[in-house]
Amino acid sequence: MRIPRKLEHVHHALQLGQSGEQGFSDLKLIHNCLPETSLGRISLQTQIGELTLSSPIIVNAMTGGAQETEEINRELAIAARECGLAMAVGSQMSAIKNAEVSSSYQIVRQMNPNGIVFGNLGSEATLEQAKRAVEMLRADALQIHLNVMQELIMPEGDRDFTGMLERISTIVNCLNVPVIVKEVGFGMARESASALLEAGVSTIDVGGYGGTNFAAIENARRNVQMDWLNDWGCKTSIALLEVIEAVKISRTNTAAYKKLSIIGSGGIRGSLEACKALTLGASAVGIAGAFLQIQRTEGTAALITKMDDMHQELKLLMTALGTHTIEDLWNVPVIICGETAEWCAAREIDINSYARRTGLINIPVLNHTKIK
Repeated sequence: MRIPRKLEHVHHALQLGQSGEQGFSDLKLIHNCLPETSLGRISLQTQIGELTLSSPIIVNAMTGGAQETEEINRELAIAARECGLAMAVGSQMSAIKNAEVSSSYQIVRQMNPNGIVFGNLGSEATLEQAKRAVEMLRADALQIHLNVMQELIMPEGDRDFTGMLERISTIVNCLNVPVIVKEVGFGMARESASALLEAGVSTIDVGGYGGTNFAAIENARRNVQMDWLNDWGCKTSIALLEVIEAVKISRTNTAAYKKLSIIGSGGIRGSLEACKALTLGASAVGIAGAFLQIQRTEGTAALITKMDDMHQELKLLMTALGTHTIEDLWNVPVIICGETAEWCAAREIDINSYARRTGLINIPVLNHTKIK
């Protein structure tokens, strides 16, 4: 009996792991020896479009669609509930086509009835399917994932990608919850991001290279190898800078700019990488593979500990940088070097402006009157 594709994806994701080549080693945060703040003043609250999250860490889309994946989603949902994290499910198209597997997604809402939950569909979805996906979970938002290269490598995958942008625009403008458009690990260039912003999308998840590699996963599933595509895409650090550039270009006024949100994802495994993504300009970070690996190998209690540790470590880093909020991180100077800098130079993305940010020193004005 053939193993369901959803289970194959989980198996290969765990077996292959993550490359760790997401580009964050190219980013250097500048130490602030006069931070003028305290750990107790740090807030991790953030905004994703219309949604307020208590944490910038999101349990990003992983699985669902097979009865055996219900346990995984249940345990992830318990951890998300205990740590106050938003959570996305994997693509719900299988449940829309086969109601028997709906419970593998609905378990997330059952385990976390008051939490923030994201539904998920591919860009082939219609407005009616999007509505059904949201209703299935009582979802607070819907992710639309873009996975063109995965589909092309997948023997049973799609080959026709016409009408993607029009369908996304229809869903964005007609659905009664926010829509997040995300890549699945190949990254996003500013041209694509600009097209999405023009279509009305207000939240983009960059989904860069360096985490779960769906090209490698599909190659592991097929008999004929196309492993020459395993390094397709751009690293997460680059994808973030590309999408941020698109946001800057599309900005018409300050109010409109503030309504746009970016989620950094793709190979983020710890608090330092998360902090670097937030410092570039992300409002939140998505983590999938690293959390899945911990849950499946060490258990849910260990995953909860990891999430709690990341919160405390983020607060520590924000204190050291002299920032009180996630938005404050956007003003912290960061040095961009290595391959990321080379890419940006070729693409004429100004990285010097990041190094020249003025939010590092937060020193109060002192009274210098001399005592006689």
